[in-house]
Amino acid sequence: MLTSRKKRSKLSGQYEIIEALKNPNTYETKPKKIDLIQTHISFIFLADRFAYKIKKAVEFGFLDFTTLEKRRKFCEKELEINKKLAKDMYLEVVPINKLDEIKIKGKGKTVEYAVKMKNISQKKLMNKLLEKNKITKEIIDQISRIISDFHSRIEYNSNVGDFNYQVKLDPIVEINWKENFEQTKTFIDKTISSEKFSLIRKSIENFIKNNEDLFRNRMKNRKVRFCHGDIHSGNIFITKKIYIFDAIEFNDRIRYSDVISDIGFLAMDLEFRNKPKLAQYLIEKYIEYSKDVKLKKLLPFYKCYRAYVRGKVASLKLNDKNIDKKEIIKARKEAQSYFDLAVKYTLDFSKNF
Repeated sequence: MLTSRKKRSKLSGQYEIIEALKNPNTYETKPKKIDLIQTHISFIFLADRFAYKIKKAVEFGFLDFTTLEKRRKFCEKELEINKKLAKDMYLEVVPINKLDEIKIKGKGKTVEYAVKMKNISQKKLMNKLLEKNKITKEIIDQISRIISDFHSRIEYNSNVGDFNYQVKLDPIVEINWKENFEQTKTFIDKTISSEKFSLIRKSIENFIKNNEDLFRNRMKNRKVRFCHGDIHSGNIFITKKIYIFDAIEFNDRIRYSDVISDIGFLAMDLEFRNKPKLAQYLIEKYIEYSKDVKLKKLLPFYKCYRAYVRGKVASLKLNDKNIDKKEIIKARKEAQSYFDLAVKYTLDFSKNF
């Protein structure tokens, strides 16, 4: 992982562009209002009818956006893979050019790329609606059906690309966990205690070692596929249509997983938000639609994985110099809560095996 100094030096080249995008004259449509949202890897500008997503020039081990060419490639890939679940939302990849001034689709040298999307009100995000108790079982039913249908259509070939699952027990599961532990070592005693870190790592290693047949059978039964990779309530818009967006484009290894990891992510997210009944209903309906009756055996394991990843992502914000102190305090508390939930899941799957 890059040091924070290196991250700043890479991001500094984007500062002029980010400032320009706060100006309505930079856009084709001259928006009346512009809002900026940041994640640990993106700048998202909400400009009236459209949203423009720019990838931060960062490298975290599991992703590398440090060059303009890499950001262009991943913008194009993001557009492609998100057409599967949010076709009407994702519009095009646009160049940002500079001659005398910076313009989207302007003249001069291309200095950045952005994914252009339909701007849907943030009030329609599922996580916002959950806060107001506006997510019904009917909506959960629809989401379960959409995800089940998506999983039935996506590629399952076990020999896709570099991912040969027949060589060894689901190596990507082990690789992903090892990467997670390596990348969270620096946050021990900041967002996770050494005791909890050791407990989770030992529980995961033992579970994988003692349940090889479970993982192999999932692969044999074609349950390992190119999934969405990031299905949580912050990536779902609830309108007349349901949009599940922001699929993982930056790392095929993360996206190529058991379907349980996809549906389990949203179940974990609902439990994190104190909606255990909705989480249970989500899984029940998914099983009904997918006929995947055996997923419950591995569900706590994958929910633990997703909670840990969210804890890691929140922890990474602590090193982001673009985020203010208030957001850093919030991120620290959020990370601690996710890691606590991961501990709970280790107890769930450890007692059942």
